[in-house]
Amino acid sequence: MHFSEVDDISEHASHTASERAAAASRSTWVSVVVNVVLSTTQIVVGILAKSQGLIADGIHSLSDLVSDFVVLFAGHHSQKDADEDHPYGHYRFETAASLALGLILLAVGVGMVWSALQKLQTPDTIDTAHVSALWVALGAIAAKELLFRYMLRVAKAVKSSMLVANAWHARSDAASSLVVSIGLIGNLAGYPLLDPIAALIVGFMVGKMGWSFAWDALHDLMDRAVDEEEVQAIRATLVSTPGVAGVHDIRTRKMGDMIVVDAHIEVNADITVEAGHNIAVAARQAVLQRHRVLNLMTHVDPAHRPDLDHGAVTPRP
Repeated sequence: MHFSEVDDISEHASHTASERAAAASRSTWVSVVVNVVLSTTQIVVGILAKSQGLIADGIHSLSDLVSDFVVLFAGHHSQKDADEDHPYGHYRFETAASLALGLILLAVGVGMVWSALQKLQTPDTIDTAHVSALWVALGAIAAKELLFRYMLRVAKAVKSSMLVANAWHARSDAASSLVVSIGLIGNLAGYPLLDPIAALIVGFMVGKMGWSFAWDALHDLMDRAVDEEEVQAIRATLVSTPGVAGVHDIRTRKMGDMIVVDAHIEVNADITVEAGHNIAVAARQAVLQRHRVLNLMTHVDPAHRPDLDHGAVTPRP
């Protein structure tokens, strides 16, 4: 699900907020069209062909429509400018959307599992499916896999975790259609129980993915730090700034797909306050240009000496 979070200058500069929003909207509308066609076909054929697995897969595709509209809603609102109530902007709309996606998937998965278990308790009511259900399931695998590859390519290009989550939602659909196809093959071969068993497996798959997305988003909403690789990249940018003698106490927290950073930078203790301020400004600008950092707060310390240890500076005579 995850892609490398370290951006270089060209990657960060080439994708503005408006470009990210446009890419999200374009890929999501493609997903909407595909899922309307798939869910309608799967549910109708599933009912006519008497396949619970295909109906479950159609409901899964239908849940994608809800997810797609959540993504469109969040993509629109996350691009709003900062205001008095939201001084850091509205980037966490994307994180909230990922949480909503996860909860939707979890609820759909639980519903599928319950329905399949009810069917397995009464095996005499399980019918032999029509072969048309198998052809629809195989077609769905191809459509969903192509949709996944397209959406993931767009998500990686614009560095959006929300779009990555939605892309993997499409991949989960392809996997579920594969399971349904196997169940239908078994059903047609004279083992009717395999169809509701396939629906049960699909339910577990959907629920597990939903839990994963929701749990990750919840941690991000609780100000989870970025990974150590990106922290070290930010540290390297700060240290490379002329005048910075050292860096310590870097703290990060996610703000949607952006990052808010606090850091202590060390400068020569003999320079003026103005010179130290100018070094801090230069360090901040370097980080904002090279990384997906929304804001960097710096605290200027004298360069480490045994008699100072980052505490109060003793006035010199």
